[in-house]
Amino acid sequence: MSETRIGVMIGPERGRYARKVARLQDDARWAEEAGFSSIWIPQVPDDFDAMTAVAVKGAVTSRIEIGTAIVPVQPRHPVALAHQALSVQSICEGRFTLGLGISHHWIIEDMLGLPYDRPVARMRAYLDVLDQALAGPGVVEVQNDFFAIEQPLDVTDITPTPVLVAALAPKMLRLAGERTDGTILWMADERAIGGHIAPSIHQAAEDAGRPAPRIVAGIPVCVCGDDEIEAAIERTNRILAEAEVSPNYQRLLDRGEARNVGDILAAGSEARIEARLRSFADAGVTDLAVRIVPVGNGRDELLASLRRTREYLASLGGTL
Repeated sequence: MSETRIGVMIGPERGRYARKVARLQDDARWAEEAGFSSIWIPQVPDDFDAMTAVAVKGAVTSRIEIGTAIVPVQPRHPVALAHQALSVQSICEGRFTLGLGISHHWIIEDMLGLPYDRPVARMRAYLDVLDQALAGPGVVEVQNDFFAIEQPLDVTDITPTPVLVAALAPKMLRLAGERTDGTILWMADERAIGGHIAPSIHQAAEDAGRPAPRIVAGIPVCVCGDDEIEAAIERTNRILAEAEVSPNYQRLLDRGEARNVGDILAAGSEARIEARLRSFADAGVTDLAVRIVPVGNGRDELLASLRRTREYLASLGGTL
């Protein structure tokens, strides 16, 4: 069985604005020095731009893969998206992976006032453009139902830029398997991955003659005592549950056994966490994107919990 890579999800955490860039850089240096295989950066609706954060982290690292998890496509014209992605890839010198998605109605419609319709067709139209734009310098020529483009691009000759699509439902999973390097997930437990996501995307890739796809799963993690597990679950549900209101995630939860993000949390002793992480690997996950959830009362306890979980994850050496 092939090894499962271990990456860490590090975003622009809330805090002092003046320290935000420095903290992104510090976290990237730590992740690389600790031996993680990758860093994954979510696009928080009201915070730092995820691809800019990749550039910030890429400039202070030299080995580690850095990806977005994920960038919504609707707010960006695909040529503008390609411009930024290629520029970021230049900074990362080939280590950038572009994670894309269609986001959720409460972001695209309610916050941005943009249409949230025909998601698979819209993503396919974006991929028509990105297939050409990310292939190297040249003219991008695309005519489809969404775009009429004739645009020269000469940003970098670093290729390829891998693309992952947040794919939860059957049609999007088929598109991801047929056209991209894989999928990146959130709110997916072992049953949903092993019984639904992995078989669907692997079959689509096989039918299209493509290599086996990556399956990157976002997993909250907290090293803690048995008496702290319930508190860790409660904190996970409190700080990470906003997206549960999305019908996309509700349908995915229906495919598995988890009812909320706290059910996906790997918490407790190191042995207990490793067993849970291995259960995701056994379900077909190729990459773990761990999101550390500290637990405790007050700043000092939370920082101690963060360090404890970081040290354990670093001890795994970047693979499982």
